[in-house]
Amino acid sequence: MSETSVKQQNTAAYYGQAVASFAIALAAVAIGIVNLEADAWVRAFLGIAVLYLTTSAFTLAKVVRDKQEAGQIVSRVDQARLEKLLAEHDPFQKL
Repeated sequence: MSETSVKQQNTAAYYGQAVASFAIALAAVAIGIVNLEADAWVRAFLGIAVLYLTTSAFTLAKVVRDKQEAGQIVSRVDQARLEKLLAEHDPFQKL
């Protein structure tokens, strides 16, 4: 009755694609801000906004991942308790 837990792993190609995509997007925005025909303070504001958005996205991804992992741990603890109760239960024991 026990389920085998399979941990999903990302491939190296998927990881590389994600890193490359992030780097390209960040570089494109940085180049766009630098070449923007605006005052320095406007470019600085946009640069800070991009950095804030980037760190917020990383924080959100971490919080979502942590919440999912916490749910998996609770599920495993509950499954272990149930298995222990079922192992200790004797249906032929007289009350």
